Amino acid sequence: MAIVKPFKGLRPSATVNANDLACLPYDVMNSEEAAQMAEGKEVSLLHVTRAEIDCPAGTDIHSDEVYNKSVSNLKKMQDNGWLVQDDEAKFYVYAQTMNGRTQYGIVGCAACADYENGVIKKHELTRPDKEEDRMILTRFVNANLEPVFFSYKAVAEIDEIVADIVKNNKADYDFTAEDGFGHHFWAINSAETNARIEELFATKVPATYVADGHHRTAAAARIGAEKTAQNPNHTGDEEYNYFMAVHFPDDQLMIIDYNRVVKDLNGMSKDEMIAKISEKFEVENMGTEIYAPAKLHEFSMYIDNNWYKLTAKEGTYDDNDPIGVLDVTVLSNHVLDNILGIEDLRTSNRIEFVGGIRGLGELKRRVDSGEMAVAFALYAVSMQQLIDIADSGNIMPPKTTWFEPKLRSGLVIHKLD
Repeated sequence: MAIVKPFKGLRPSATVNANDLACLPYDVMNSEEAAQMAEGKEVSLLHVTRAEIDCPAGTDIHSDEVYNKSVSNLKKMQDNGWLVQDDEAKFYVYAQTMNGRTQYGIVGCAACADYENGVIKKHELTRPDKEEDRMILTRFVNANLEPVFFSYKAVAEIDEIVADIVKNNKADYDFTAEDGFGHHFWAINSAETNARIEELFATKVPATYVADGHHRTAAAARIGAEKTAQNPNHTGDEEYNYFMAVHFPDDQLMIIDYNRVVKDLNGMSKDEMIAKISEKFEVENMGTEIYAPAKLHEFSMYIDNNWYKLTAKEGTYDDNDPIGVLDVTVLSNHVLDNILGIEDLRTSNRIEFVGGIRGLGELKRRVDSGEMAVAFALYAVSMQQLIDIADSGNIMPPKTTWFEPKLRSGLVIHKLD
């Protein structure tokens, strides 16, 4: 069963605007974009998560100079009273609103031990370099600055507790960010309620699932192991044994499509490529209006000012296999690899990936501009498919899932001491 515990959160005080302090995760922007986002916002947590914006131009973002700047900026935010730590350990409710629908998560600390023993399940491979960067920053600041995005199979009583809190309490922070997404945050101040939530995870939730944030999760677990080895008086109760995550029930989450654009046709003409695709797919020209896939095993392709519906033929997929059923697998095996010669999605410089949040118009734009030769849109993966893969111990192909809205960093921080 899952260990999820309350903690003494470090969070925005009443003296600052939480919307100015909170920011997007570190990995959805580059340094220049981070600087633009933080411009005029002295209290933005980007001064900690992307501290290179406060260092001389050209400074190596992985240098000690940048990590030390993160430390001094975090200290400044506490010294100025912009961030204040709660006196008592508690859970928090973090809700996000997008396109009229709201999802409600429990912010609590997951156990590093659960990651090691498989109670926390993953569906993606991680890159050592990205793990290392977040591990070093965590080591320097001695805190989990940004929560990871977890899911769990919904528990009715947890849903009821959250609904009661939201209905009967004013949110501590409530704002609409510049991207139009709403963010709402409540501290749970009842000791009895906090104890019950911890008990429900321990008795009703056999596993949790990393939805978004595999690198931060892996880095947090490594930090826990590192600090354990360094502490001769280790008991297992220290804060470094835990890391911050927002836990959303699976039935409230929606995965957005993650699409592909390819730079060339591997030496073929359009007609030659379509003829090859027709061996494994039913191909139908849908005209010039944007066409989105309507169901599993249906794709749309955009090339030469026209949209095509591609319907996978029997034998191209395996609905009894958690990997074989995925449309990313079908497209990779029968089009990207066999026809277009893209064997490794992680290393090829001929393919790029476009999150569905940008809309299919972005695929059209990139092909029409001449930057790309062809685009493919996929039907979004379901939460059940993600859970099935994680439960089976398999790994999803690269760039399969896209979650929105992204969690805002800075609404609460978990200190490791």
